Amino acid sequence: MFKKCFILFVLFFLAVFSFGETASLAAESKLIIINKTNNQLAYYKSGVLTKVFRVATGRQPSYTPEGKFKIVNKIVNRPYYSGHIPGGDPRNPLGNRWLGLNARQTWGTTYAIHGNNNPNSIGTYASAGCIRMYDHEVEWLFGQVPVNTPVVITSSSKPFNSIAASYGFKVNGTAKPAPPIPVSKVLKKGSSGAEVTALQKKLTALGYNTKGIDGIFGSNTEKAVIAFQKKKGIKADGIVGTATKKALGLK
Repeated sequence: MFKKCFILFVLFFLAVFSFGETASLAAESKLIIINKTNNQLAYYKSGVLTKVFRVATGRQPSYTPEGKFKIVNKIVNRPYYSGHIPGGDPRNPLGNRWLGLNARQTWGTTYAIHGNNNPNSIGTYASAGCIRMYDHEVEWLFGQVPVNTPVVITSSSKPFNSIAASYGFKVNGTAKPAPPIPVSKVLKKGSSGAEVTALQKKLTALGYNTKGIDGIFGSNTEKAVIAFQKKKGIKADGIVGTATKKALGLK
């Protein structure tokens, strides 16, 4: 009986060890690099650069941590706790996938690669420190990378392969460049990015006070838009569509 139990224990131990080793090797064959200089994310599989995506990073350079980290948890539809918004809610700014990072002595609870409910922010410096992706792209990435996948975050003028080499990763290959950021047809409250910045500058130059030019379409920008629309006889809804853009001289 003892011999049988001992054999079962050894087999169980070997199975667990083998699974852990396999998971570790799977993670090591994947690599993510995020370059804050151009707000791009590179995904490597088995040392080959496979895909490049556009992302959003911190509003200030210090917000998004730099260094070598790893993915420590994966969550589908993570709630936005501070805003009391449940996971899966279209108002949730974390989108539908969360890849938590062990950055700055946190364990996947503070910093992450995640989706978002404001696609206009992609390609800009807009977050409180996380890395934002389009929902459909982070869904794809979520399905590719296991827990323990290494993640390098840096600010560099070097190509991704050179960045990887500087961190000790042997990589090769090229990937198609990240697709261009789609131009929004409509700007409204909640939008952000370069188009909003241009809108705010234009309104301010025309004497409509947005109370700052920060690239974020908030209440003050909305009020300025409504005032402009009323002046021009355009539907005063605070939404910058084709007619309002034309009146403002924006593309």
